[in-house]
Amino acid sequence: MEYRVGVYVCHCGSNIAGYLDIAKLTEFAGKLESVVISRDYTFMCSDPGQDLIKNDIQELGLNRVLVCSCSPTLHLRTFREACQTAGLNPHLCEMATIREYCSWVHSHDEKLATEKAMGLIAAGVSRVKYRTPLETKYAHVQPDTLIVGAGIAGIQTALEIAGSERQVHLVEREPSIGGRMAQLGKTFPYLEPAIDILAPRMEQVISNEYINLMTYSELTKLSGYIGNFKATVSKKARCVDTSKCDGCGACWDKCPVEVDSGFDRGMSKRKAIYIPFPEALPKIPVIDRENCLHFTNGDCKACQDACPHGAIDFEQQDEETEIEAGAVIVSTGYDTFDPTPITQYGYGQYDNVITSPEFERMASDSGPTGGNIVLKDGSTPRSAAIIHCVGSRDENYKQYCSRLCCMYSLKYSHLLKGMGMDVYQMYIDMRCFGKGHEEFYKQVGDEGVNFIRGKVAQVTDITQEDEEKGKLIVVCEDTLLGALIRVPVDMVILSVAMQARADTEEIARTFLLGRSGDGFFMERHPKLDPVGTMLDGIYTVGCCQGPKDISDTVNQATGAAARAMELITKGRVEMEAATSMVDEEVCSGCGVCEAICAYSAIEVDPRTKKAVVNEAICKGCGACAVNCPSKAMQLKNCSPRQVLDSIDMATREYAGLAS
Repeated sequence: MEYRVGVYVCHCGSNIAGYLDIAKLTEFAGKLESVVISRDYTFMCSDPGQDLIKNDIQELGLNRVLVCSCSPTLHLRTFREACQTAGLNPHLCEMATIREYCSWVHSHDEKLATEKAMGLIAAGVSRVKYRTPLETKYAHVQPDTLIVGAGIAGIQTALEIAGSERQVHLVEREPSIGGRMAQLGKTFPYLEPAIDILAPRMEQVISNEYINLMTYSELTKLSGYIGNFKATVSKKARCVDTSKCDGCGACWDKCPVEVDSGFDRGMSKRKAIYIPFPEALPKIPVIDRENCLHFTNGDCKACQDACPHGAIDFEQQDEETEIEAGAVIVSTGYDTFDPTPITQYGYGQYDNVITSPEFERMASDSGPTGGNIVLKDGSTPRSAAIIHCVGSRDENYKQYCSRLCCMYSLKYSHLLKGMGMDVYQMYIDMRCFGKGHEEFYKQVGDEGVNFIRGKVAQVTDITQEDEEKGKLIVVCEDTLLGALIRVPVDMVILSVAMQARADTEEIARTFLLGRSGDGFFMERHPKLDPVGTMLDGIYTVGCCQGPKDISDTVNQATGAAARAMELITKGRVEMEAATSMVDEEVCSGCGVCEAICAYSAIEVDPRTKKAVVNEAICKGCGACAVNCPSKAMQLKNCSPRQVLDSIDMATREYAGLAS
């Protein structure tokens, strides 16, 4: 066939035209084999620029188009849609990146930049000639959304989607929804009780007809692809019939077993049949089978005898449920750093050295002390030190900033000053970046809190002076004074780091998610796609992706809900056309491609012993093609001839033409 190629060189304002010789590039392109028209324009992505392409396709009979401009990530779809509008298969359009690869990196040398651009244009013309038309395929999208994790991130996402009358399956591993936010006392900077903000939303989740809430459940398996995911959810036995129980509390009142409450960080006791906290929803208790006497020795039925509704069912078994969903949202939360290894801070050695999560429970009205700040012996402290960055910004532990510690430490200072205490903050840097945060910092400073800039060396009970007796002494470097100081206090609060959950690696394997060096889930792009992942249709929100406060979490959850709604309301999704393909006559079924595929898009059929590509999942990255030992895997529109000819054209000498 006769190749009729149109080449279009974009000025991109002055981004390209300011550093490359556009006239020479346009003239050069027009002389290349098979090129029938070569034009330049100020902004090819503009409507007039696209009209140039459309008109030339229709009037000159172009059957290939090369646009020399910015990155394909930005505008390849734009130019392909223009070609399609004019009647040309969109996959017969290619881009040569002369902005990022030439003008931006060689802005100091126009001749060199122009010469390099000539090579890229020549390679692009050679490559686009051998492209073949591909069919755009679509996949049906299941209308439901699966959300894993029912903290504030999962709750917000679920309510946003359900508000559009779309079905949501909300899976939570704990007996109640609410997550970490339910454990907080007051929120910064406006000091609203966390439960007052959270409880109404929890109630909305429980009562919403479009939300299928599955508490005390875990997702154990996920398969499929964008628009068509299949999940297996294991629902653990509560040993309580939820259709009969009304949460009256008679069962846990009579239970003889007491164990440490995980919700209250071990500062209170709970029964073997329990609800995690007073405001817990659903208000259905669960039996802790590891501590329940009925399961450990079989002779206790106190809860069953006490239940007026006959809701206790010791024979209840775990159940598995299959869910189909078009989109999956992961909001599995975070863990807090255990400061025990930092022995110099005395956690676990001194009773009155506590962590920030423990202080949150103590300060909560529904906490173990009813909101009273007390020492281990029950007395009220008169002074407290708050140590920042415990585990954060530390080369030995977590190198990143946890973002919240400065603000919740200021919140603690405000609360303690309100009780008449002397308060000291040992900080490295104050990072108060949010709305109203800097103002809150100033307010706390005006209240008389003592700010000491420096790293704490040690917390000890070894005294040197009479005034230190019976106190904890915080030995700290004050960088502003240039001196080592000793601060005697009654209580020390460690502002511990937020960290990725202990089971993050397991979750990442289940959802095929990438993780950054700090262990949190990795987004597709931190600026352009902060909720997306490398697997289309799966989104991450909240602190499973990195430290953030409630406001940022809710904002991100709302964004993820919008992305999921965009997907499921369309009813179909366009699939990648330039996927890998298998030459079955050559394929030996060795499995190299299956093992190397980052998207799990390839399987070796156990019956035929041949590789099979799931085109709905394949991203056309080409990893299988370059690693296949028998050359059975090939990438559509990336044949060896295209690659080799492109290399040949790109590496020729163009110096004389650019001068």
